[in-house]
Amino acid sequence: MTNIAQSHELLKRYSIARIPFIAINTIERSRILDTLKDIGGELNLPFYVHTLSKGLYDLASGQVVNDDKSMYGAIDYMSEQMKRKQNLTLILTEIPDLSTENPDSRQLLDLVTLANENGGVIMVLTNNSVWNQLQRQGMLITVDLPNEDEMYGIIKEYIDDYLNEIPIEWDDNDVREAATTLAGVTQIEAENVIAALIANRRITKADMDEVRNAKNRLFSDISGLEKIEVDDSVKEVGGLAGLRQWLDEKKALLSAAKREELKAKGLQPPRGILLVGVPGCGKSLSAKSIAANWKLPLYRLDFATVQGQYVGQSEQQLRDALTTAENVSPCILWIDEIEKGLAGAGGSGDGGVSTRMVGQFLFWLQECKKHVFVVATANDVSMLPSELLRRGRFDELFFVDLPTAAERREILSLYMRKYLNVSFAGALADQIVEQTEGFTGADLESTVRDLAYRSVANPAFTLTVENVVNAFDNVVPLSQTSPEKIEAIRNWGKERAVPASGRPIGEERLNKPASPRTRKVLI
Repeated sequence: MTNIAQSHELLKRYSIARIPFIAINTIERSRILDTLKDIGGELNLPFYVHTLSKGLYDLASGQVVNDDKSMYGAIDYMSEQMKRKQNLTLILTEIPDLSTENPDSRQLLDLVTLANENGGVIMVLTNNSVWNQLQRQGMLITVDLPNEDEMYGIIKEYIDDYLNEIPIEWDDNDVREAATTLAGVTQIEAENVIAALIANRRITKADMDEVRNAKNRLFSDISGLEKIEVDDSVKEVGGLAGLRQWLDEKKALLSAAKREELKAKGLQPPRGILLVGVPGCGKSLSAKSIAANWKLPLYRLDFATVQGQYVGQSEQQLRDALTTAENVSPCILWIDEIEKGLAGAGGSGDGGVSTRMVGQFLFWLQECKKHVFVVATANDVSMLPSELLRRGRFDELFFVDLPTAAERREILSLYMRKYLNVSFAGALADQIVEQTEGFTGADLESTVRDLAYRSVANPAFTLTVENVVNAFDNVVPLSQTSPEKIEAIRNWGKERAVPASGRPIGEERLNKPASPRTRKVLI
């Protein structure tokens, strides 16, 4: 049974039992009113609804029964009716603040008491908390947004109405793909997306990208998460062959058919990966590349921004951010430098907040049923809490090392083509690859980018062998300034992680620190 079906049965049972007060937690008024209209018909009971625009009306017939459109007018009218008639039901769709004891909540409590004496029921549609004394008079039902199965039915029913009017290329798998993408939005939002496609007088396979983009626009400004724009320019990442092969295997699980197969076997979708290693070697770029290659939106969660000053505030804000990530799924959730946000776990300096946040995040990571793929990165491995590293937390823990000679050639070739539009080959390429031993991917990119800046800024600048060699010769890489730090990171990775390059960690030894040299001016 889907959530709406479960809610239907609960509301029907509570109506039969004449529970005097029912709070329905939802943001979808029309969807719930449709359900209540069906229930009223099944039970042959009068249901009256109040809205500010229409006033008080009979749900079954739509006929207005009271001229006063205010909520207080509806309450006064139903109070008089309940004194004369049994088994009346009032549904309030737009209510004032009922979270605390105030004149409005006390007035509603008085109406609920009257309803209880006369077999009446008061239902309120809200997405806020309800005053405890009022809530204890009845029941609370939370109606979630349509899940994948419900969304499949919504989309299929909408499309089927146009099968004989416009060409529709989508098959059942495409409908399920759209349902997975739109899970987490309201029914009316989903119908608006499909209606916009139908307005083109055809639905094609390529429209699936528009469905994804539409959801991105719906969640373009959300609290707790930062939307990161990615494009095809970040699809390619030099090196990291082992990581790329692993990701290609997991990408195959994104199809609707594979997801159904996973569900049938009781398997969750891939949870995510933890990327650790040398700073500047492509961990953050990998998160963007995954989003671009998998055609999924990328959201960045900064643990530092969810830290609050009040007791329990950090945990609540983290919970809200993770719930939001579920609502925008399928997506990539990027947690950059996760060790900084979780620093202090296990200690008492922050009153145990970091420890609780670690536990909360790991519980969510393990129990999340939505298609949220987490890409967490870390530079300072010494700050990572041990709970984060236990086998099974993430699908895999990858170590990103300094690029090997082959990886440097691939990275340089990619950026030479991207920024300078030149082919990276021949004797100069061999020389630069050897010269850049110990460079990070960031070192390589920034140097090539600097050459591109110079060529744009100065039309007289020519890309000579001397200029290229001097540009790389001016870079002092991290492997020369902090070799001990890199060796310590590597030793940590050898015991705990899988090499992202597909080659043994530390296969290429670091050069000894170079003697101080004078930077050359490029002219």
